[in-house]
Amino acid sequence: MTNYEKAVALWQRRNIANDAELSEALNGHSIAFAYHSGKIENEQITYHDTREIFEHDGVTSYTGDLRTLFEIRNAKEANELFLVSFNERRPIDEKLVKAFQYKLTQNTYDTRRYQLGERPGEYKHHDYVTGKEEIGATPEDVEEETAELLAELQDIANEKALTAAAYFHAKFENIHPFADGNGRTGRLLMNYFLVLHNHPPIVIHEEDRREYFEALEAWDSAQDLKPLISFLKEQTAKTWQKQIER
Repeated sequence: MTNYEKAVALWQRRNIANDAELSEALNGHSIAFAYHSGKIENEQITYHDTREIFEHDGVTSYTGDLRTLFEIRNAKEANELFLVSFNERRPIDEKLVKAFQYKLTQNTYDTRRYQLGERPGEYKHHDYVTGKEEIGATPEDVEEETAELLAELQDIANEKALTAAAYFHAKFENIHPFADGNGRTGRLLMNYFLVLHNHPPIVIHEEDRREYFEALEAWDSAQDLKPLISFLKEQTAKTWQKQIER
């Protein structure tokens, strides 16, 4: 049995049924997820600040950028929405996608985006692209393409959860539906999909970002999902390594 398979088996043995049990199962991983996901996009985010905000709702002796502080605080609020949504078994629909993005980006849009009419919780109104391939749907196509992607997530068997999650994440980043926060939103939604399908959530570690971006680019350039699936299996094992060893 591989370490990935062990991680899945350990998670499924818990039979998590509600937000309290999910919160207990995550025990520290929520902080790690928020830290790594945030740091992939913002080098100023630290684990110390993230932990202080998650555990004490504030930081001491902070001298960094205010936007960074908002991003960490937003990650905490998004995690709370994650737990409540799981307890209610909310489906991943347009409303939830926008709610996660809003929680993650509120009070962080820069002046230029705001002047252009962009707002947290709304699909992009202007053409933003990302990655080496400069991918991203046009604003007028975002709603339709996102709706089609969400429709493809319906009725997925639990044993196919990782493949479906990889496909969702690659396609979501390819659509690039928001003016900002697409990576953080996509990673959080991917984990929400996984826990709904009795699969352990995954910390995508910031030190592995190069391999992560290369896996996403394999989809953008050739619709090859295998590198991302392989990467997510490795990250699952890395995320839950201490539990596996115990």
